Amino acid sequence: MDLPAVPVTGSLAESFGAAFGRPPDGVWHAPGRVNLIGEHTDYNDGFVLPFALSRGVSVAAARRDDGLIEVRSRQAAAAVTAPVDGPPVVSEGWPDERSWAAYPVGVARVLREHGAGGATLLIDSDLPQGAGLSSSAALECATALALRDLHGVQAGRPALARLAQRAENEQVGMPCGLMDQSASLLCTAGHALMLDCRSGLSSQVPFDPAAAGLTLLVVDTRASHALTGGEYGRRRAECEEAAALLGVAALRDVEDLAGALGTLRDPVLRRRVQHVVTENHRVEATVGLLRAGALPEFGAMLNASHLSLRDQFEVSWPEADATVDTALLAGARGGRMVGGGFGGSVIVLTPADRAAKVRDAITAAYAERSWTPPEFLDAVPSQGAHRLS
Repeated sequence: MDLPAVPVTGSLAESFGAAFGRPPDGVWHAPGRVNLIGEHTDYNDGFVLPFALSRGVSVAAARRDDGLIEVRSRQAAAAVTAPVDGPPVVSEGWPDERSWAAYPVGVARVLREHGAGGATLLIDSDLPQGAGLSSSAALECATALALRDLHGVQAGRPALARLAQRAENEQVGMPCGLMDQSASLLCTAGHALMLDCRSGLSSQVPFDPAAAGLTLLVVDTRASHALTGGEYGRRRAECEEAAALLGVAALRDVEDLAGALGTLRDPVLRRRVQHVVTENHRVEATVGLLRAGALPEFGAMLNASHLSLRDQFEVSWPEADATVDTALLAGARGGRMVGGGFGGSVIVLTPADRAAKVRDAITAAYAERSWTPPEFLDAVPSQGAHRLS
């Protein structure tokens, strides 16, 4: 049966009514995130410090009791209807034009174990895909919050974050850590989230660059990444191998870095360990700086993190390196790649009165290299996932 086209103007609730012939039971929103510092530490049981963006994914949803989940999007032509009681989505071999639907269907299949059932969903997003701002986790969390409310699932936000992570790990086949889902569900406006990825414990850390005369720019390098590819999984496997050789549960437990580096013979594993251990220290140091109101000094942490991600963890890419170098030459205090790597975005901390100069310099650097022009995104610490209506 041919479905009516999804209107791309008007409210999401209005588009839902036009597409499905009935109003939604509610609309939910989950934000994307920027990780200030703490990259590739989450799946090593370490520390991270993300904050929520104002941009994200919204889901209009209506409960259904026939055991099916029907998913449509304003950004994709394909519609997907699948049983909630089904195998891992990754095993079903969905074609590329349907792959985006694996995230909400996967969440529904995990939440089914906790009493959730079917739903009809219409999705809208203003996050650029492939920019390293966690559009997939925002989609998972908006879906999870909607299904929880529609079916009365008893799960607090920390538990819901772990369930959304499970969906990405088991259903989509992406071995991500807990950070992205926790950031989308737990962050509050004007704060970054200090998260211990082992215990799940978190605390809110004040983060207000504007009050300190600073601007945090998010630069979408337009070099898209797909983390379900092999490189991300390889980095995780290398970390697990190093932890096993060192006799620790996770690299978070390495206390004597020099001793660990002396124990490991493989230079690749030594580089991976050096990054994870020092990055955890940088997260803790950054929390201290932010709590002390020393935001300008945070720039040095960004620079050190980027160099480590580039040289020790080897996940940076040419556009990211050029963005950081150009920003520093134009007067920024610091910058680094964010996300899993191999494409995506960069954050740059700059005095507010130099922000325009920094943006112009980065744009010019891309033009000189004949790269696709970068995009600059709003980076104000914003509210976590919530119900809109």
